[in-house]
Amino acid sequence: MKRIGVLTSGGDAPGMNAAIRAVVRTGLDRGWEVFGIRQGYAGLIAGNMVPLGDREVGGIIQRGGTVLGSSRCPEFKTKEGQEKAVCRLDRQQIDGLVIIGGNGSQTGALALSRMNFPVVGVASTVDNDLYGSEFSIGVDTALNIAIEAIDRLKVTASSHQRAFLIEVMGRNCGYLALMAGIAGGAEAVVIPEVETDPEALAKELLAAYERGKPHAIVVVAEGALYNAEGLTRYFRENGERLGFELRSTILGHLQRGGTPTAFDRLLATRLGTAATERLSRGEYGVLAGHLKGEVAITPLDVVASTKKPLDLRILEWARILAR
Repeated sequence: MKRIGVLTSGGDAPGMNAAIRAVVRTGLDRGWEVFGIRQGYAGLIAGNMVPLGDREVGGIIQRGGTVLGSSRCPEFKTKEGQEKAVCRLDRQQIDGLVIIGGNGSQTGALALSRMNFPVVGVASTVDNDLYGSEFSIGVDTALNIAIEAIDRLKVTASSHQRAFLIEVMGRNCGYLALMAGIAGGAEAVVIPEVETDPEALAKELLAAYERGKPHAIVVVAEGALYNAEGLTRYFRENGERLGFELRSTILGHLQRGGTPTAFDRLLATRLGTAATERLSRGEYGVLAGHLKGEVAITPLDVVASTKKPLDLRILEWARILAR
């Protein structure tokens, strides 16, 4: 192997740049040429590649987002698009590829792998819903941003004795909401994995006031059946009967744009380095993730076909700790 490429795909995540930096510098240390592919799979199909040296990745470890850019690419989901991508790689004499991203990105990596192109994935998504990694790049930063928002809103909620709802990201995974709810001391957590009855939620919040709490905080995952929009509408329409209103704040992309924490920088560095090592060993078609404190390698076909479970026992902890 003499020349490798690296791309970031899907939603950006704090720490992606640290992973790019690790791939580039460990690749250069092996005497390889390293090319950055701009704008994800769309850039791959278009041949938008630039050589990366030590200085090109200098000063990026602390930056959020991705210096290579990212984009959605419906064309790559087709067989024709995938064949174009492999042709581009062959034309540029790229011998191997590191793909940094989440579920959709690693599904794309699997498609290239099945076309016999050497690919290694790196787990990176703030949703933390990717099988094969207990923590993905960006999760710790997103979680800390969510907790800071909860802490700030709790001050206002206590001052006015109000109920606040905070919606966090996560798609159809409730990890961020659940962990932010526990770490932020929320009175209730709403996640996609468990159906929530708005009436039961209202009783929980009223019970918090009856226990002497000056506020009531609800953390809800964006993918829940009753997300911020649905719950706000329900409480607005039934506010007179319920006896209080629920004000909502949607954090949205604020969680993805933060400066990466030390944990995310170190995790990204470990996974980026591990991906390069796998390419050098000829171990392809795998994902570099993080399990039980160590770098873990999982076949991409397993990653793409397996849903990552959420430990629902933790939801009971959240209920108990909200007393």
